[in-house]
Amino acid sequence: MKFAPQSRRTRKIASTLSLIAGFALYLTLNAPREAYAMHIMEGFLPASWAAFWWIAFLPFFALGLRSIARIARETPELKLMLGVAGAFTFVLSALKIPSVTGSSSHPTGTGLGSVMFGPLPMSVLGSIVLLFQAVLLAHGGITTLGANAFSMAVCGPIVGWFAYRWLQRATGRQKLAIFAAAALADLTTYVVTSLQLALAFPAEHGGVAASLAKFGGIFAVTQIPLAISEGLLTVLIWNWLQAHNAEELSLLRRRMKGAKQA
Repeated sequence: MKFAPQSRRTRKIASTLSLIAGFALYLTLNAPREAYAMHIMEGFLPASWAAFWWIAFLPFFALGLRSIARIARETPELKLMLGVAGAFTFVLSALKIPSVTGSSSHPTGTGLGSVMFGPLPMSVLGSIVLLFQAVLLAHGGITTLGANAFSMAVCGPIVGWFAYRWLQRATGRQKLAIFAAAALADLTTYVVTSLQLALAFPAEHGGVAASLAKFGGIFAVTQIPLAISEGLLTVLIWNWLQAHNAEELSLLRRRMKGAKQA
């Protein structure tokens, strides 16, 4: 199969990015304003825990850089698709919905990139998104970036990727597998965030387990509906990509197939 000229491919992917940006603008204009960021805020974690999560995150970031470099070297045609994955993550994770805690919940957007490229590149794309949000939008922070990246850019994509692979093999239904990948990547992020908070702030009675149940229960009120909505939206975006970027998706499939055989 011959691929479309670069200018045509660029226009098609640009139209996808425009769709994502338009959706972001719509939701931003209609989102409630009285909300605080879900990401663990600057200075909230004790220094020892902040350092621990940085150390846990950095090996995945290094592996992600190697994975992205390999994609760019072997299939440079997919660079713009990496941009689509990053833009989708940025857009969705920047949308805040108030939670009963006085903080907020939001989608994560990492499921799409995990399905397309696997979990390792998302450790880089997701952490870049979190860095920009911390610096430009005051979502999260620098000291807590390691913790936020470990939950959203590492654990979420890993679970989403394995869910996609397993359901794809078990059922052969790609759309169901994509839905599950996006929804479970979202939910996993909040489970891990709840665990991070519980470890740092165990309850006086019941310890870490009681604190985990408290944080998880609070987030579940808004996050379960959000995870379902994110799964549905990710399937819609996938349908758009199939309609307008079928050649790039075909290249992605061949690349992933070659990686499995290797």
